[in-house]
Amino acid sequence: MNYKTPLPRKSRHARIVHELGTQIVSGRFLPDQRLPPESQLCEDYEVSRPVLREATRVLVAKGLVRSKPKVGTVVKPRNEWHLLDPDVLHWLLESDSRHSFYETLVKVRNIIEPEVAALAAANAQPEDVMAITDAYERMEQSDDLAGMAEPDMAFHLAVANATHNELLIHLYSIMLIPVRDYLERSSALFVGEGLGLLVSRHKAILTAIQHRDPLSARHAAIAQLAGVDDLVSEAFRTEPLSAKEVSYDH
Repeated sequence: MNYKTPLPRKSRHARIVHELGTQIVSGRFLPDQRLPPESQLCEDYEVSRPVLREATRVLVAKGLVRSKPKVGTVVKPRNEWHLLDPDVLHWLLESDSRHSFYETLVKVRNIIEPEVAALAAANAQPEDVMAITDAYERMEQSDDLAGMAEPDMAFHLAVANATHNELLIHLYSIMLIPVRDYLERSSALFVGEGLGLLVSRHKAILTAIQHRDPLSARHAAIAQLAGVDDLVSEAFRTEPLSAKEVSYDH
């Protein structure tokens, strides 16, 4: 079920999940706050109680709310939300707090991505290297960021698959969900030299994996993240950099 952009009338409960989920992660409904009573929500959405309860069960499964008889549906603390749920990720990126959430994700990426690249360099099989190479070559042929989005995703997924660690692959694939959104929001930053730099840093990762060099792969991934994250972070920024943020001692 797609709770990101539910089609009108195709699924009423999907529309309720999308709208309530968005309102919860955006702060419209705060932790420990009750959602409107069933009767009001049924009237607002023009649905029956069974449809509303089906939607509520989805929100419960995503860790956003708890629902008890005679108490109602209450928003859970943020630290209990399932932040790696694809829909929760999407709603967070659509909320006003997306910049702070992006910065949190950047820190996680900086921990995981270099190790994914290093492990891929150690474990990649010939077919893995071919998949990474194919994705890179399609990136290289792209004229703009919009055309590069799909091969860029394919490149990083191919690198993750080359680790042959199924848990890491799953975790990393979820982390990549917001990347397309970041790229679209910052597309104006990646033109000319910026686009070329993005491609060349992926080439360094590919070369290290081809040479089965985990250390170089790790360093190449760190360099790639350092450049892209600074640019994309600036695209999300609504206020000028502070003196502390201008420092590159990190």
